[in-house]
Amino acid sequence: MRIGDLARETGVSRRLLRYYEEQGLLRPARLANGYRVYAPAHVEAVRRIRALLGAGLPTAVIALVLECVREEGERLVPSACPGMVGHLRRERGRVAAAIEELQGRQRALDALLDAARRGSGGERAEA
Repeated sequence: MRIGDLARETGVSRRLLRYYEEQGLLRPARLANGYRVYAPAHVEAVRRIRALLGAGLPTAVIALVLECVREEGERLVPSACPGMVGHLRRERGRVAAAIEELQGRQRALDALLDAARRGSGGERAEA
């Protein structure tokens, strides 16, 4: 199938499919005229890429673990691949740190809003 067919089948734009190829996530065959040719397996690969992106993994990590997961219905199931668990743990730690940072920002904003509601500074702020 050609890139337009894969785009229609997966709901992913041609531009994004070319980006996935640039990142090493997809490796279509090339015809003599340079056109990309995708196999039916690329449809599943794009779905796995989208799921891993949805989990917050950057494309560099997806490139390392993409072949280590398979689809079972609506969910991804990991296979035993060396290093995969370590990659996932590092990414989970990165996400946890980002959440912690955002929660700190949220607490700071809550404190500012609370002070504004109490009318600190002599002015009553709008709600």
